[in-house]
Formats: sequence, C-alpha cells, structure tokens
Amino acid sequence: MTWNSTMSSGYSSLEDDSEEYFFTARTSFFTKPSGKVTECKDVEKEQELRTEFSREELKQRIEQYNSLTRDYLKMTLSPTLVYTGFIKVTMDLRRPVTVRGGQKGAAGAVMQEAFYLPRGVDNTLHISSENTVKQVIVALLNKFMVADNPAKYALYKRYRREEQVYVCRLADSEKPLFLRLVAGPDSTALSFVLREQQNGEVLWEAFSIPELRNFLRILDKEEQEQTETIIRRYKSYRQRLQEAARELRGTP
Repeated sequence: MTWNSTMSSGYSSLEDDSEEYFFTARTSFFTKPSGKVTECKDVEKEQELRTEFSREELKQRIEQYNSLTRDYLKMTLSPTLVYTGFIKVTMDLRRPVTVRGGQKGAAGAVMQEAFYLPRGVDNTLHISSENTVKQVIVALLNKFMVADNPAKYALYKRYRREEQVYVCRLADSEKPLFLRLVAGPDSTALSFVLREQQNGEVLWEAFSIPELRNFLRILDKEEQEQTETIIRRYKSYRQRLQEAARELRGTP
C-alpha cells in the first residue's frame, strides 16, 4: 500500500478501490458545541457493539441517511456491500507539527519546519466503509505534509447526550464511516476530532532530534515575545505612575 498526496480546492478523498490513495483538500471553520465536555478514557466501552449490517439493513440505513443529509454529502452502496461517504474531521492540535518543505538542504535532504496548524478547521474526507481510523489519521497528516509519526496522534469522536458533551478516543481499527452511518448526518450527534495522543505527559523520546530543536526554537521565540510584552506593559504602567506623581507634586 502506498500513500500519494495531491492538493486542490476540492474534497479530501480516501478511496479503497485500489492500492493507491489520493487526497484533495477542502476546509471550513468548525464551531465547537456548547455544554460541559467529558473525556472518555475507556476506549473499549465506547466502541460500537456491531460493526456491520445485513444487505437489507445497509440499504435501509443508507437510504435513511441520504434522506436526512442537507449538504449533499451522501453515501453510496456498491454491489459488494462496501459503501462510501464523507466524514468531517476537526483539526485540534495543540503542539507544533513537523512539516516537509519543498526546499532541500546542503546534503540534499528535504528541509523540515515545525509550526502550529490552525485549530478548529474542518477537513472533509471521502472514505469507504473499509477505511480504519489509522488510515484516516495517515491521510490527514499526508494532506498537510506532516512528517511526524502517526502514532503521536489519535482520532476522537465527540457526541452529545442531553446536556453533556463526551469526547472519546477511537481505536485504530475502528471504521469511522460506520460510526457516521449509525449516528446519522447530524454533526451534533457525532463529530470527529484529530488530536495528539492523550497519555498524561509528552513522550519526548518519540520525537527526533530535529523535531526537538524546532520545538526549542519555537519556545525561545514565544518566550522572547512574552518577555517583550511584559516589558512594554510595565513601562506603560511606570509612565502612568510618574505622570500621576508629577500631578500630585503640582497640587497645592
């Protein structure tokens, strides 16, 4: 299996019709749901009890799904019972990522840079019912030319029950399109979010030396900007105090 990435103004596509995968991009800003958010730590309890339907069940559910969708992102059922459709994944990465650049260094190696990806951006992926969570993660990273290890990231599902919002990590083997079909097209009933692995602490040994150096450069820049902001704030405060002191001295 090989992964190829192409960029355009269309959708992202993850097809399982052949041994090659092609990706295009369409992004939009995502509005986070209101309400209290609870992290679900037990993945197994959050997995669906069923992972497949009979031919008639599939046909009925897909017809119902297509009748409810309002953005024309419909599902299609093939004679082999493999169905294709669309999911939207929100990018919610809090740490900088390492991105492959087009320039080459002195040794001929492709240059890599680390920076923050915009948070809260929706990416629409066209996938099949056979595609797994792991494949979706790799597709998203390839689309953004991210060179980081896919194992550093996880796909989460976010859903609402009454006034409570739950965010649960999905297992790599789960099928996102099946979850989308079961939940229906309503994004408040189910949405997908790409985040870093939540292991309690950062596993720095999983990063390469160039990645760690890039992180240090970013932290140094942020520290410098924060220091300059504090200096400007206290200079302004000192100036106002001096002006107030001069006014008091001039008062009879």
